[in-house]
Amino acid sequence: MTFKPLTRLTSRTIVLPQENIDTDQIIPARFLTTTQRSGLGEAAFYDWRYDDEGRPRNDTPLALAGQGTHEILVAGSNFGCGSSREHAPWALLDFGFRAVISSDIADIFKNNALKNGLLPVTVDTKTHNKLLQTPGTEVSIDLVSQTVRFGEGSPDEWQAVFDVEPFARRCLIDGVDPLGHLLNQAGAIKAFENARG
Repeated sequence: MTFKPLTRLTSRTIVLPQENIDTDQIIPARFLTTTQRSGLGEAAFYDWRYDDEGRPRNDTPLALAGQGTHEILVAGSNFGCGSSREHAPWALLDFGFRAVISSDIADIFKNNALKNGLLPVTVDTKTHNKLLQTPGTEVSIDLVSQTVRFGEGSPDEWQAVFDVEPFARRCLIDGVDPLGHLLNQAGAIKAFENARG
């Protein structure tokens, strides 16, 4: 699978400060009836975005999403906990997010996100708190240097570093999943096989 390569992302943030946002809140189980990635953005955070009658809620920060201006989600700690479901990063991507920032992101969610083109960024608590307290701030994530910057040019300018597993980082920069990376090496693999006779 291929997706848009990710080297640097600059966007305003949407902040969901709640802790322990699990995968069933990201995409409720009743929407897991498809293996198609497109269209799942409609189900992202469905129970937070719609009332019991299916009417959109205007009192949620998620009302700003999907406009191409808010591609970074800042979430409370232990984001993506709960059951493993690839539908969760699919839904977030289809909803318009390219990155999630938190002080703690569940390992299974993190792995699923990285394989599907969504960048999970884990930052220190101080940086996380600053981002939680400034919803809508413009943030730049540089995957090459593995840095997060915000408040650039102001007295409150801030920078933090984060780590991404090197192979996953390479795949995100190239815009491919792990299988796509291997397929891109087909020529080199064939040349190696031919050389070995």
